Amino acid sequence: MVIAILSLALVGGGEKFMFPLNEQGFVGFVRQHQGRVAPLEREANLAWWEAATTGKEEAYARQAELQTQLETIYTDPQAFSYLKELRTRGVVKDRLLRRQLDILYLKFLGRQLDPALLKQIIAQATAAEQKFATFRGQVNGQEVTDNQIEEVLRTSVQREERKAYWLASKQVGAALAEDVVALVKLRNQAARQLGFRDFFALQLALNEQEEGWLFRLFDQLDQLTRQPFAQLKERIDAFQGQKLGVNPAELMPWDYTDRFFQEAPNLSPVDLDTPLKDRDLVALVANFFQGIGLDPQPILARSDLFERPGKNPHAFSTDIDRQGDVRILANIKPNQYWFDTMLHELGHGVYSYYLDRSLPYFLRAEAHIFATEGVAMLFGRLAQNAHFYAALGLIDRERLGDFAPVMEEKLRAQALIFSRWCQVMLRFEKGLYENPEQDLDTLWWSLVERYQGLKRPAEAPKGTWASKIHIVSAPVYYHNYCLGDLYASQLHAALVAQLFPGQDPRQVVYVNNPKVGEFFKKRVFAPGASLPWREFVRHSTGTELSPRAFAQQFLGPNPAAAHLPRR
Repeated sequence: MVIAILSLALVGGGEKFMFPLNEQGFVGFVRQHQGRVAPLEREANLAWWEAATTGKEEAYARQAELQTQLETIYTDPQAFSYLKELRTRGVVKDRLLRRQLDILYLKFLGRQLDPALLKQIIAQATAAEQKFATFRGQVNGQEVTDNQIEEVLRTSVQREERKAYWLASKQVGAALAEDVVALVKLRNQAARQLGFRDFFALQLALNEQEEGWLFRLFDQLDQLTRQPFAQLKERIDAFQGQKLGVNPAELMPWDYTDRFFQEAPNLSPVDLDTPLKDRDLVALVANFFQGIGLDPQPILARSDLFERPGKNPHAFSTDIDRQGDVRILANIKPNQYWFDTMLHELGHGVYSYYLDRSLPYFLRAEAHIFATEGVAMLFGRLAQNAHFYAALGLIDRERLGDFAPVMEEKLRAQALIFSRWCQVMLRFEKGLYENPEQDLDTLWWSLVERYQGLKRPAEAPKGTWASKIHIVSAPVYYHNYCLGDLYASQLHAALVAQLFPGQDPRQVVYVNNPKVGEFFKKRVFAPGASLPWREFVRHSTGTELSPRAFAQQFLGPNPAAAHLPRR
């Protein structure tokens, strides 16, 4: 039998490596590829970490250089042809090898570009991200931090102050908008070279998501949440109007409690930050994860958790090397927002840390981006659960009746508000990549009005849309947060059914139960990326991904939700 051979001239060395078009040949290819990619990924991630924690220009430059080197590996047309031919022939039979083949094929597919164009895209994205990370809005000529903006929007009853700080939060968008449009055009140019309509379509394909399925799901969510959200917003408007002394019909975007109206306000006089004042949030969160058998200390030991000048003002978790070097960046304050954020980011962190390290390198990752978001959101929701606070000793059980209904209402409101916000992000990014030359401000505000019920202020600067960092650094990603919310509800339902049968799902908070950690390790973390995401969802929750559990958890009696298909 004649075995077909494809010669691969590996970039960076003069020697030619011969990989047969069979399963054993692919094993050799993977071994060589990992040897080149793994060290570069680690160095690029470390450079990114330094850039994010210091804001140093040289760190951003080094990260861009390393990222370019890494991405250039995946531009090799011979390697891509080899992987494409292997898939066509169907000669790779081993399940784990076949999954690696699919993952590497998609990785190479997205980078079959002119290296000069790829370098240009990376440079443009890095420059925009650096500008975003180091930019500080100004109020009356004085720089203000993100935490200061959030504090004013949460607490101030002075409308002019609120307006000034809200506008300050949008100044970065005005500064970045032209740069982002230029980046969008470069991304579209790259996608069309690969045969895709635009970058939006390319990104969905690379993430194994079908556009028609995605928009059908979001249309279904729109239908399910429209009426409950409208009723909720009437209550929010009445509450904020009374608080600020303004007719609810005259409320503007700065009259809500966060910059994008993506977070739920507290509609009661109960101060939900009170149980956390003067508390060590790091210790609280660490002790919780320790109690469910997911030790966070190796993660926290490498993390950077408090704000300072030059540091990225947001929060994220990152896996440096797929070998256990997992870190969190945060800017903690002792309040509910950062309690939620730390639970969320450590949710990401333990997912990365507890991946089965015996898995092949390219499968040592989350099953899908929405899967890690779902785990993070599941833990973050505990920050809105009074029973969780009581279990941690943050509130006396005698006061449970004061906090429980308020937090439960806020959690439900959060689910509704965030679902509507995700509609804006998904549909805006689709429109952005379809036609970056259109009036993007009009597109943005039309979606904000339709899905969130907010008015466009005459004072809003051009480029308000560009003040959302994800459009720069995580393009065509945001819908995965919403999918994560759906997955989190399914995961919670599966946990309750298996470990807490018969208990009220609203009161199940996992505290000091190592079986919870074992559930996550076995059902969620262990598979890594070894299963396609549809199979993974069935494996970890027992059902297909759908809005059913989300609707049951947050929408209450809802005729439309009752008739959702099970598949």
